[in-house]
Amino acid sequence: MVLDKDIKEQLAQYLQLMEGDILLKVSAGTDSVSSDMLALVDELATMSSHIKVEKTELQRTPSFSVNRIGEDTGVTFAGVPLGHEFTSLVLALLQVSGRAPKVDQKLIDQVKNIKGEYHFESYISLTCHNCPDVVQALNIMSTLNPSISHTMIDGGAFKEEVESKQIMAVPTVFLNGESFGSGRMTLEEILAKMGSGSDASELSDKEPFDVLVVGGGPAGASAAIYAARKGIRTGIVAERFGGQIMDTLGIENFIGTKYTEGPKLAASLEEHVKEYNVDVMNLQRAKRLEKKDLIAIELENGAILRSKTVILSTGARWRNVGVPGEAEFKNKGVAYCPHCDGPLFAGKDVAVIGGGNSGIEAAIDLAGIVNHVTVLEFAPELKADSVLQERLNSLPNATVIKNAQTKEITGTDKVNGITYIDRETGTEHHIELAGIFVQIGLVPNTDWLEGTLERTRIGEIVVDNHGATSIPGVFAAGDCTNSPYKQIIISMGSGATAALGAFDYLIRN
Repeated sequence: MVLDKDIKEQLAQYLQLMEGDILLKVSAGTDSVSSDMLALVDELATMSSHIKVEKTELQRTPSFSVNRIGEDTGVTFAGVPLGHEFTSLVLALLQVSGRAPKVDQKLIDQVKNIKGEYHFESYISLTCHNCPDVVQALNIMSTLNPSISHTMIDGGAFKEEVESKQIMAVPTVFLNGESFGSGRMTLEEILAKMGSGSDASELSDKEPFDVLVVGGGPAGASAAIYAARKGIRTGIVAERFGGQIMDTLGIENFIGTKYTEGPKLAASLEEHVKEYNVDVMNLQRAKRLEKKDLIAIELENGAILRSKTVILSTGARWRNVGVPGEAEFKNKGVAYCPHCDGPLFAGKDVAVIGGGNSGIEAAIDLAGIVNHVTVLEFAPELKADSVLQERLNSLPNATVIKNAQTKEITGTDKVNGITYIDRETGTEHHIELAGIFVQIGLVPNTDWLEGTLERTRIGEIVVDNHGATSIPGVFAAGDCTNSPYKQIIISMGSGATAALGAFDYLIRN
């Protein structure tokens, strides 16, 4: 039995929602992955009379496609879609059977209107928490438009193919055999990348807002909800809803919730925001802020949004090492998410740059997958909690190098090593590696505000206890500010504070 009792009980409830018959076309060999896949498919067939199974030969073995009867739908799973991809499988079964996907009608219409042949391939890891968003979006497109097809490929089951294409980060998407993109992408983002984005004039024609929130992370979502509840005209413009928490796996310190995961929390935030009368403008990046009678926010697509008050909640991003080779080998051995990309380095030697909690946690996770992990810490001592250091020191395949200044990440078409300087002796050393995970903290997303308002030396927006910045009517919240602690729950609180501060400003002005 592939599925345990609890999962089978949940699955049985979902399968009752199927609206029509489907056919699973299975291409299997004699290997262990094929055996697991056949066991899964057979188990699914026994659980619903709507599911039929037929053996065939597909492009990849082991794989199976999910089809309407008499029609190839274009949804294929190469490997066994368990782990984080089990939800992708369940949704594919339901949607191919005829159940409508839960996406905006505007996006459905955009997908249906796409002309031409589009064959997507997504390379994923079953431990990647960002991959299901891509897989599910591409599956939806395939079920809605007969000229679109998608194959999910488990990198662990097709290692030779992954290595031949030099895929060193997941999710990685190919379109018609050519590289399309990597990293988390929503359906809306994929459509925008295909040329179906929002028109700049459509955004510029919007009436001025009372409160315009820039950024869609926990702080921005909180600010938008608090502002909308005051009954004032509220908008939120974001590059991607959820922000940095989309790259966070386990969350155990969100008070009132024992455990959740970043993408799940982000989905809840977006759903909550949409319960209110908030104009959500996604996939938009702010470029410039200017204060006149109203506050103007110029977007990178040229659109200009106007508002009486603005709340900046643009968050932060991974800090780069800033050495030769880092940018050149990003997604070619240089990675930032050990949960997502770690399995691609199974049995190989890797390094983690950074000795804080995130770096040591990454090293501990990787040690269970890779051959050997080396931690490089710039300071004389690690900064991680002692319990994490003790755990790392107990592992036989982990090494810590302190006083190490990274000089260069080396490679040809992909990473082959790292060069560092011993800060005590000044000597230079080189380690041969297949991958390098950067875990050295965050930098605020405020570059676009250079010379506009008061920031700290590291770019954090200076705010008072009402969330107000140095520009009247402009407020800020979350990780982009000089708040001393960068935590989800603190960001949410500061978003509420900024919204209440903005409302108070509107009343008084």
